[in-house]
Amino acid sequence: MSAQVQKKATESAKPTKKKATATQIGVVESDKRDKTRRVTVRFSAPHPKYGKYVANRTILHVHDERNESKLGDRVEIAQCRPISKTKNWKLVRVVERAPEL
Repeated sequence: MSAQVQKKATESAKPTKKKATATQIGVVESDKRDKTRRVTVRFSAPHPKYGKYVANRTILHVHDERNESKLGDRVEIAQCRPISKTKNWKLVRVVERAPEL
């Protein structure tokens, strides 16, 4: 009987697989709001008809709990649960600080 209990205990104690979250690297374009940053992620994609690579950008609203990023910083962000109407991303780390002027 105790062997069955131990077996069930070890089965339930198995670590669950953590789902990989999507991460992006972008530049902070706005730091005016408290705990929120506007990050621009730039990329290039081929034009559907002509095939030439065209520069594009995506603007994402990011949750920055400690207000550690500033304007011009290069940051890594990860997708998360919806925090507000527009914020679905959170700050992972500041990759590179913006030069001080």
